[in-house]
Amino acid sequence: MNTLINNHENTNILDLPNEMLLAIMSKLSKIDVLYSLVGVNRQFDQLIIDPFYIHDLDFTRKLLFDDISPIDKQTLDRICGKILPRINDKVNKLTVEPLSIERIFHAVDYVQLNSLSFVNFSQEILLRHILDNAVIHRLMTEQITCLHIQVSDEVTSNFPVENHSNIFSLILFMCKNLNDLTFSHWFIGLGLTFFIYKLSSTSCVSSTLTKLRIHVNTFDDCLFLLDGRLESLSTLIINIVEIFNTSATIDNTKKLPKLKCFALTSYHHTSFYDSQIVPLLRRMSNLEELTLFLSVIRMESTYIDGIHLHDEILIHMPRLDKLMFSITTMLYNINAKIDLQSNDDIQRGFIEKEIYQVDSYVINDPSKLQQECHIYSKPYPFDVFFNLNSRFPGAKFNKVRWLIMRDGDPFENELFKIISQDFPFLKKLAIFNTAAQQNKRCSLPFITFLHLRELYVHLAHIDYAEQFLYERNAHLPCLSSLEIRYETLSILTNNFTNDAARANCAKLQRLVIKEPFAHPQYFHSYFPLLQC
Repeated sequence: MNTLINNHENTNILDLPNEMLLAIMSKLSKIDVLYSLVGVNRQFDQLIIDPFYIHDLDFTRKLLFDDISPIDKQTLDRICGKILPRINDKVNKLTVEPLSIERIFHAVDYVQLNSLSFVNFSQEILLRHILDNAVIHRLMTEQITCLHIQVSDEVTSNFPVENHSNIFSLILFMCKNLNDLTFSHWFIGLGLTFFIYKLSSTSCVSSTLTKLRIHVNTFDDCLFLLDGRLESLSTLIINIVEIFNTSATIDNTKKLPKLKCFALTSYHHTSFYDSQIVPLLRRMSNLEELTLFLSVIRMESTYIDGIHLHDEILIHMPRLDKLMFSITTMLYNINAKIDLQSNDDIQRGFIEKEIYQVDSYVINDPSKLQQECHIYSKPYPFDVFFNLNSRFPGAKFNKVRWLIMRDGDPFENELFKIISQDFPFLKKLAIFNTAAQQNKRCSLPFITFLHLRELYVHLAHIDYAEQFLYERNAHLPCLSSLEIRYETLSILTNNFTNDAARANCAKLQRLVIKEPFAHPQYFHSYFPLLQC
């Protein structure tokens, strides 16, 4: 026994097999590994300065709430001065942010670089670098085949969205070898991206681009991208802020034979599914993969189900091999008396049309104006789940990170227990429900959300805030952000003096209270980690 103890105490990290060392390093930032371990000894150098390991370098730090920061100056100095000259011919992909970009690109030549990501840039700063920096300009025009651009801008009344020059069309013009582009340009506080369809008819032309991931404002923007100006496009993954009626000048009838993969996401409700989305999908005769995330409002109609999907859409896609979807239908049948499908009817319809691995739940309540049906693929393929209500039947949603609960009927305690088990990796939860719990007098089940970081209860009854913030009700080890009404918070904490919510509130680094209030005496001691 003593021999075993002594052997364990004398174990050195260098005694571990290379496979285990690589597994450990895969959990760490590559920049930290390069900074700390290159030059320590020959074994580490052989493992780290390996093309398979160092081909992709990310010069950013991921912070709480998905914020981005640069790496520190000391680390950047060592990487750029001592390490990049040894590995520059092995780097294929770089991720850079505004404060370190010049140093990174002036350190060495990246002769094998073909993939580049710009994150956390304003349009003005990014334009300056790609137009005025000769190294970056040359890379983009001659080498880059894969590009990721993340731009966000402030908008003022003197400089509205429409006045922003279009960096998207410039990128397509510059990058002569580009075949894969991910592009997002958001305007802070507006929840808007830029308008593509307002550009001239000669803008945004590319003969090489085959794959595009993009956020746009309107359905017109989507049709604009599919009008033939991207002549080699075979994959379009598009997130549309809002889908409404299109311009009469944009054609939504011409076939799209080159398109093989199409993914459409829109978080806002749309009333134009039948008139706009269905005609677009019917144009994709050679489609092999289809992904839909939609919330549809229908008037005097029936639910979108398997029979509808097959007869109205899929029958026009004979080569379709992969289908993933989450489609919520909200019905308002005011004048017509229509027999609505039950959940059993929905399931039978999918089986009849040979669409398998599908789940659904239906709310047919004659006492309410709105009826609702949610159909989705299994296993659930999306990281968001919207408008979960009190009729939720339960299922496993391991991929979901963001959940919105919304209902006019109360969410009882047992539902939260189910959710904590069915959404085990949830990071963001928003509750929209002003109805008080009916079974509050019953003993509350203790719930645990191991990964929950952000909680939004500003439009929820005080019962739901109590369910999560009181330590006797919930274990939230990662909670760091809370959005809540001041009155609710003051009542639950007894004006920031009781201990019931102190443990969960003490972890908060961000507190959002939209109405103005004066900080009472014990406010700051109740939230010691707040970033003011």
